[in-house]
Amino acid sequence: MDSLPGTAAEILDDDVRWILTKGKLPTASWIEVVTTAHELGLPTTSTMMYGHVDNPAHWVAHIKLIRDLQARTGGFTEFVLLPFVHTNAPLYLAGIARPGPTHLENRAVHALARLLLHGRIPNIQTSWVKLGPAGVVDVLRGGVNDLGGTLMEETISRMAGSENGSYKTIADLTALAHAAGRPARQRTTTYGEVSAERLAAGREHDGVWRPNLLPLVSG
Repeated sequence: MDSLPGTAAEILDDDVRWILTKGKLPTASWIEVVTTAHELGLPTTSTMMYGHVDNPAHWVAHIKLIRDLQARTGGFTEFVLLPFVHTNAPLYLAGIARPGPTHLENRAVHALARLLLHGRIPNIQTSWVKLGPAGVVDVLRGGVNDLGGTLMEETISRMAGSENGSYKTIADLTALAHAAGRPARQRTTTYGEVSAERLAAGREHDGVWRPNLLPLVSG
């Protein structure tokens, strides 16, 4: 492996996590995992899922914790904001969680991340799977610089009730960026330049995954 996903962060506050993710790793364990990865030379993403049993004070504390970790390790490539999808979520159906963040909260928390992480983590990513096209365009206009790409297989958001799909072509993603008045550039996992060969291969089929193009292995 050359990198790791920094998922399962949710909200890095154990009071919130006890309600939201009983049985999932505590805050200290998440910090230990990503810190160890960074010390071993493995960059990771960082994430925050918000809009459930949390409040804006939790958002600020979470982002500051991520910022402080980055100051020590320098291993985060990006910060990914994941609004809570409530429709089929057990916590919402049980009356414990609220129905996700409002449109204004989505815009505010993406802008907050950009401000608090300025000079530490240069890339703030938005999720079109969770926000949908209109929401993505709004937060791109508000300072977000990274648009999550195609998911070949995605179940968490769909099971929770998201209706935005799990696949977009290169043309689809480029159109979202252009709708916000922003340029689009394909990148590597660690935000490097993509080789001309890979760019050409993607453009040839507009990023469409074609399993019949994969080599066959006979047993």
